[in-house]
Amino acid sequence: MTSLIAKLPAGARVLDLGAGAGSFSSAREDVAVVRVDLSPPPARRAGHYVAADSALLPFRNGAFDLIVSNHSLEHFPRLEVSVSEMGRVLKPGGALYVAVPDATTLTDRIYRWLGRGGGHVNPFRQPREVAALVERLAGVKLRATQELSSGLSFLNAHNFTAPPPRKIALFAFGNERFLAALLWLLRAVDRACGTRFGMYGWSFYFGSAEPPENEEIWRNVCVRCGAAHPEDYLRAHATGWRRALGIESYRCPACGGFNLLSGG
Repeated sequence: MTSLIAKLPAGARVLDLGAGAGSFSSAREDVAVVRVDLSPPPARRAGHYVAADSALLPFRNGAFDLIVSNHSLEHFPRLEVSVSEMGRVLKPGGALYVAVPDATTLTDRIYRWLGRGGGHVNPFRQPREVAALVERLAGVKLRATQELSSGLSFLNAHNFTAPPPRKIALFAFGNERFLAALLWLLRAVDRACGTRFGMYGWSFYFGSAEPPENEEIWRNVCVRCGAAHPEDYLRAHATGWRRALGIESYRCPACGGFNLLSGG
């Protein structure tokens, strides 16, 4: 997402749809960021927040150069209307970024089980169904699809804004070091057995959105903030490196969260 924003011309407008507290941060002051959610939370990132329904966006046609729908389509009860609205407010020749969970993965199953559905009203099981939906209703062509690894950050006690359900006891009450070890183990099983326990979902690049040059799946995802980084970036920017029993740990360069290096 940040790479897409970095390539925008000065004066461009970005819509962060289903933003919550903000799906991304940006240091660009010459780009206008509008964040939309039904109920924007008190703690927010920089940008102009608008309380609105994704199925009835209060913007003119072609208002935005880039739309970011980061883990929000699964929450929209009027999915087809919301996707059509995205196409309406996207500028002709604009860029659209979408990320959704794979409903068949362990991560999404835990999320829905722990939160009694967690608000996921649209279960996506194949990337082609998401791509076809957006192409048909938003009128933009798919450029690339990329798999996303899990960070289990929704289980992290640092991120609790309300008392969690009792089931959280099965995950050491959200202890960060426990989650880092669990994620490392899931990645190890995936490498050994070809499973997808450590996967989360997919990201999609539509219209003029340029996909990453490197198609490698970033498996090192922070268990606190959910930021994903390639290993070479972590070697250069992460702090707090330690090695024990042949396993390396580090502190996330984005938030300082404790993580174990998964490799790749």
